[in-house]
Amino acid sequence: MGMLKEFKEFAMRGNVVDMAVGIIIGAAFGKIVTSLVNDVIMPPIGLLLGNVDFSNLALTLKEKSAEAEAVTLNYGMFINTVLDFLIVAFAIFMIIKQMNRLKKQEPAPEATTKDCPKCFSSIPIQATRCPHCTSEL
Repeated sequence: MGMLKEFKEFAMRGNVVDMAVGIIIGAAFGKIVTSLVNDVIMPPIGLLLGNVDFSNLALTLKEKSAEAEAVTLNYGMFINTVLDFLIVAFAIFMIIKQMNRLKKQEPAPEATTKDCPKCFSSIPIQATRCPHCTSEL
């Protein structure tokens, strides 16, 4: 019974739930980006390049025979996947950049010491005379 209780505490911990939500949203975002690349970005690029459908671009290594399917190198799909990755990476970069900008910067702690102008020793900030060289501050 103890292991079940430990697992429940682990699974319900805030960061585990946050991670699960992030993975689900990330998967959905990946589908949106894939659709953006395949359905919005690549058709105009293919049209500009002479009605090329990038997802169908392939280099045939071995022709189809009666016994086996054709062996192809699908570089068009690879181009689409690279574009997917670049868009996702850029979007994540922009989100993290904004999150870091919005984080409140903690103020620097107030100084508790200062340097003596005569001997450069570190002394308390309220001191009116240096304990090392006895000069007045």
